[in-house]
Amino acid sequence: MQKRLGILTSGGDCPGLNAVIRAVVSHATLTYNWQVVGIPYATRGLLERKAIPLRIHGLDLRGIDPLLNMGGTILGSINKGDTLAHIDEIVAGYHALELDALIGIGGDGSLAILNQLQSQGNWQFIAIPKTIDNDVGKTERVVGFDTAVNTIVDALNRLTFTAASHDRVMIVEVMGRKAGHLALHSGIAGGADVILIPEIPYTIRGVCEHLAELRDRWERRFAIVVVAEGAQIAADSSSPPSCEKPSCGMGQYIADELRCCSNHQIDIRVSVLGHIQRGGIPSALDRLVATAFGKAAVDLLADGQSAQMVAWQNGQVVAVPLEAVLACSPCFVDANNFLVETAQSLSTYIGDITPAIVKTKFNETL
Repeated sequence: MQKRLGILTSGGDCPGLNAVIRAVVSHATLTYNWQVVGIPYATRGLLERKAIPLRIHGLDLRGIDPLLNMGGTILGSINKGDTLAHIDEIVAGYHALELDALIGIGGDGSLAILNQLQSQGNWQFIAIPKTIDNDVGKTERVVGFDTAVNTIVDALNRLTFTAASHDRVMIVEVMGRKAGHLALHSGIAGGADVILIPEIPYTIRGVCEHLAELRDRWERRFAIVVVAEGAQIAADSSSPPSCEKPSCGMGQYIADELRCCSNHQIDIRVSVLGHIQRGGIPSALDRLVATAFGKAAVDLLADGQSAQMVAWQNGQVVAVPLEAVLACSPCFVDANNFLVETAQSLSTYIGDITPAIVKTKFNETL
């Protein structure tokens, strides 16, 4: 009897989701002769299957090639709702569609919900990690992160030219929720002078002193500041103590603080990249990761595995128990991270931490 495999995308969209769908459909159809069913709008498709029956459709080899480089998700997605209040109805929807197994593509929040559903529904389930935040545990890579970094770096490249032309400080606010991976990676790759992330405390005075050093010592009259949306209020902030998170956004908050910190007139502009970071054609790396994850997920189901997440570790795709992933998610930036040390070594202000002495295999052997 032909196996019937469901696939859905959950949470915020990101580049590479369609590439995963393409890989799953291709491998499941050509290798195992399974039928693949696309479920629209994540668990909502299972919950409201009677209201949107035409959107639940079989996926086959016809027309899937363009999915490799197409942004977003053809299945649609949701990142809000009261899913756990409708567990029984969603489980019933899974069985009503006569599914034998399910592949869910999501971030740590979505995967936690799907894990509860698969446990109660006794589904055969494999998870694929995706998020521009890069905060899913037990994996070195996720779908969507690399493209988002490239998008931010492209913006930093463009802003650097106008900053230099007008002697301005350009503040760029990026996504990432409470994890600073996106700001850290893009800030280093984009040549930022200041990187502020949630995991590392900073002071406005520290930022001001660094900008002053750029101006007075290196005769740099412009600067690029990358601020994570989840960065904390500075310890020496002039904002009211009750202001736990500025409604104006962290980028504007930093701009307002910096205007008060110097004897020199600072010309500051703020750019909030917002959902631009979620869009666009997936990078080559995200296509590669998405394709490898999709193939591995299908193989795990064929092998009888369940409640596992595919992960990228040491250059290979491996299976990790979903419970172990959720136990350590979200995954935050470690202040002793090599990339933090790298930023410090390039004289990037990344907070008030003691600069680390970077020891590598190279200087150990000299």
